[in-house]
Amino acid sequence: MDDRSSQLLAIRPEIQSARFDENTGDEERFQNETLRPIIKFQNFLLIEVFKNYIRKHKNTYYELPLEKRMEYIEKAIQKDIKFRNSLKGMIIGQFTIEEYQRYIENSSALNKRMMNMVIVRLKDQIQLLEKEVLV
Repeated sequence: MDDRSSQLLAIRPEIQSARFDENTGDEERFQNETLRPIIKFQNFLLIEVFKNYIRKHKNTYYELPLEKRMEYIEKAIQKDIKFRNSLKGMIIGQFTIEEYQRYIENSSALNKRMMNMVIVRLKDQIQLLEKEVLV
């Protein structure tokens, strides 16, 4: 393993709840071994990037009720291709070469899993997206 790979793996958080056995499919294994730790590691960056997305879209997010905010998060990631590609880049950039080689074998399905995980993570932390009030 090269130096970059070992350094990337060393800084990733360990996900205690990630379980898999010989029956675990390749996509689920990749999700639990690679995507979950990277998305957890990038959590605060993903939140800041989404806050910036809200600002760039005239803060309309803040005028919405909670239910519509949840939809806004989903639509932003699913429909805004440039934004989605930016999020994917933040995650893929944390892959080791070996992980990238596994990823390109089934990138379409893994991209879907990746973006769904980001959506769930942002929704679960929606309180962190609130507008900051200057005191």
